[in-house]
Amino acid sequence: MPNTVSFNEQYPEISLSEAYYQRALNVQKPVTQTLAKGPGQFTKGVAPKYLQRGKGARVWDVDGNEYIDYNSAIGPISLGYAYPRVDEAIRRQLEEGITFSLMHPLEVELSELLREVIPNAEAVKITKTGADACSAAIRVARAFTGRDKVFCCGYHGWHDWYIGITSRNAGIPTSIQDMTYTFEYNDIESVKAALDNDVAAVILEPFIFEAPKEGYLQELLDVCRANGTLLIFDEMWTGFRIALGGAQEYFKVKPDLAVYSKACANGMPIALLTGRSDVMELFNSEVFSYTTFGGEALSLAACVATIEELRDKQVPQYLDEKGALLKDGYNELVRQLEMEQYTHCIGYNCRSMVTFSPTAGNALELKTLMQQEMIKRGVLWAGFHNMCFSHTDEDIAYTLAAYADVLPLVKAAIESGNIQQHLKGEVLEAVFRKVNHYNIKPKPTPVAG
Repeated sequence: MPNTVSFNEQYPEISLSEAYYQRALNVQKPVTQTLAKGPGQFTKGVAPKYLQRGKGARVWDVDGNEYIDYNSAIGPISLGYAYPRVDEAIRRQLEEGITFSLMHPLEVELSELLREVIPNAEAVKITKTGADACSAAIRVARAFTGRDKVFCCGYHGWHDWYIGITSRNAGIPTSIQDMTYTFEYNDIESVKAALDNDVAAVILEPFIFEAPKEGYLQELLDVCRANGTLLIFDEMWTGFRIALGGAQEYFKVKPDLAVYSKACANGMPIALLTGRSDVMELFNSEVFSYTTFGGEALSLAACVATIEELRDKQVPQYLDEKGALLKDGYNELVRQLEMEQYTHCIGYNCRSMVTFSPTAGNALELKTLMQQEMIKRGVLWAGFHNMCFSHTDEDIAYTLAAYADVLPLVKAAIESGNIQQHLKGEVLEAVFRKVNHYNIKPKPTPVAG
């Protein structure tokens, strides 16, 4: 019988997941379309590999095992799986069509709604993926400024301009790699020291888990403005979660451009670029950025319905309140168990993360152990609490009870000095997210003659 959300005696039976995986190995390279969903992030031999369906904050794998889900599809599920208001909007639009030969009115309606809720949305561009929106922002920033170089901080997708400065840069010409540079978050002095008159844009995630220092984002905007450089907020994670208008609303800092995806359509594929009218005007004639499916109407309908629900039900406030119960509850358990030297839950309440200190031992081994034990107890766990509107007080109370059951096992494993002996499957792989160098001052432009 499949596991349920309970303190199961056995680890879940995942034979059908494994069968699909073996089939995938024969026909797919890679086997996953999203790295964070792939088998390297879920311990082989214990965790499921394929999910079949979801409802609210619960998911069921292909073998029928049920879990509370805190991954939220790696961000897009802001309201909940199969959320009625959004699904009804999709069904209504499906009866009228998906993609058309001319523009659709929903493109206008969504853009007007975005102007109402996002502070810098003087103009709006709609596309399909976060990487597309980031690349469009970089291209229009280069066109507007007449400059080439880009400074970045965070993760910004798979396109050449960004991925060329990571360790996965095969296939990217050196000339492209040499135009993008990285800087350390919260280090304003490194940006000041490196900015020159050929930096078109500074793009960053307003926060990932670490909070910005007091005045950091505003000072970054001021420094960019003084240098004629555009500031871009990558709000894929912060948008519609920390506040309806994203981090720019929350911190009261209005960037020149901002990009959004994930939470805005509760799982449907859409991405948004908002910004200054004078910059965005270049898309009308000088900058080319189009896609056949940019006006796909099911995602537009879902996006409108999701944003209206986020607004009407004050969802960002809900995520903050319920996320605080989970984050603070975890840290209180850690205190009670005298494990504060080993682990903490960090981040903003809407999206927090369990961390392990170097003194605890190998972090990936500890994450693997925590994951296998939480999955056994019916929690699909990958280290994050990506809160959605369907997470209930009961879900949170259950999850904290599971943590209370699992943390002593983790403590015992740490103090045994041999974490691996407690593992039932393979150790997790490191998440590919970090860039491979920081604080690189741009190379001086050669002087002719």
